[in-house]
Amino acid sequence: MFSMNELGNKLYTGKTSFPFVGRRRLWFIIAIALVAASALVPLIRPIQFSIEFTGGSQFTVQAPSSTDQSLATDAVRSVVPDAATKVVVVGGKDVRVQTDQMSADETQQVTAALADAYGVDRAEITDSFIGPAWGESVTRQSLWGLAIFLALTFLILAIYFRTWKMSAAAIIGLLDVLVITVGVYALAGFEISPAAVIGFLTILAYSLYDTTVVFDKIRENTTEDGDQTTRTFGESVNLAVNQTLVRSINTSVVAALPVGAILFIGAFWLGAETLTDISLSIFVGIIVATYSTLFVAAPLYSLFREKEPAIAQRDAKVLQARERATAGV
Repeated sequence: MFSMNELGNKLYTGKTSFPFVGRRRLWFIIAIALVAASALVPLIRPIQFSIEFTGGSQFTVQAPSSTDQSLATDAVRSVVPDAATKVVVVGGKDVRVQTDQMSADETQQVTAALADAYGVDRAEITDSFIGPAWGESVTRQSLWGLAIFLALTFLILAIYFRTWKMSAAAIIGLLDVLVITVGVYALAGFEISPAAVIGFLTILAYSLYDTTVVFDKIRENTTEDGDQTTRTFGESVNLAVNQTLVRSINTSVVAALPVGAILFIGAFWLGAETLTDISLSIFVGIIVATYSTLFVAAPLYSLFREKEPAIAQRDAKVLQARERATAGV
């Protein structure tokens, strides 16, 4: 057994190496399978959007003696028989009821029915309404925010690294992170709320940071490679990924631990849905982002560049030199 420092030294010098580029076909198959599985999750368990996106009416019964959800469902249907009703217990003590859009008269009747069902005063029941126009506005702004983020990311990376191929590999990695994270989120049965959207954008920023650090090392290694290099382009990329591997793992662990604590406290202790929504998306996203940078973005960039004439010619010289050295032995 050896320490993390020893492992880092061996990875940096190339004495120990994981085949991120050499076995990229396997990693790409796994990535495609994960993305396909995540895309199929909504067919098995449809994605649930919060009332901020769908619009509707919401009632909250504060600290009733019973949190039996069927009481709320029966109370709503006694006023509006065909109403779509969603009932959840919030914080272990309150009952939240979400329904389709209701008129002012129906809202008052449902409030009275809920008060009777749970044996509380009407003052203990709060109601709110979110119109469909507002929900459409939130959805549109969220999609615009994502589109602008991806466009700016592509442009800035292309300028910084002086090649669009790094930008393309990074964007594909970001989409990989987004799809898998949303799939896990839907599979867990959580609603996609504005807080979750903030979490998704946050983990995209984290993934971009992680990818940029690795790509910067890749650029350093491949720039230093001259005509006398003994490494192929793919081997230089793989060395760079290995050299930053320990840093990526350490950063992910340090970032995931506090977020995991917030997730646990928010979900199982405080019952704070906003904390749960945002922390779950960030927690899953951190793990997926680290995987995506190492196994998707970096190998994909190598694939994009290896067919360039200058790089292909240099790689051929390196391989020929090895063959001559082997034959000479």
